Amino acid sequence: MKEIFTILIADRNSHIRMFLMREMMAEGYRVKLAGKGENVLKIAFSQENIDLLILDPDLPGIDAASLLNTLDDRIPALPIILHISRRYCADKDFMTDNPSFTVIEKDGDSVERIKAVVKNCIRTLRWVSQREAVTSLGKTQCLE
Repeated sequence: MKEIFTILIADRNSHIRMFLMREMMAEGYRVKLAGKGENVLKIAFSQENIDLLILDPDLPGIDAASLLNTLDDRIPALPIILHISRRYCADKDFMTDNPSFTVIEKDGDSVERIKAVVKNCIRTLRWVSQREAVTSLGKTQCLE
């Protein structure tokens, strides 16, 4: 049985949210949407299984640094792709302080870069999940 991964897409622009939703669903992922910072936190810390977050940090309702610091406390950790505009990138230096997320600038081909990063994250999540399953069985074999 193929495992379906869930991506939370959070962007202040509903057109971008819908575009990314269509693209991620076409890749076979389940998608949840949020347009405000408090909705991101509500979903990320709920009982819903979110595997990855695509985030425009310029969301209404919360400043980006507070949002990212709060998300950094989530267990299990949540891989984050920051999908940002050029003007936002230029004046935010806190984004380079945290290795737990990837920054992708919004432009004409950013969706292809997002897809590549998502595939890599999902591959890593699958590997970790398989490794944990083997470890919990008491086996010590190497997984590829």
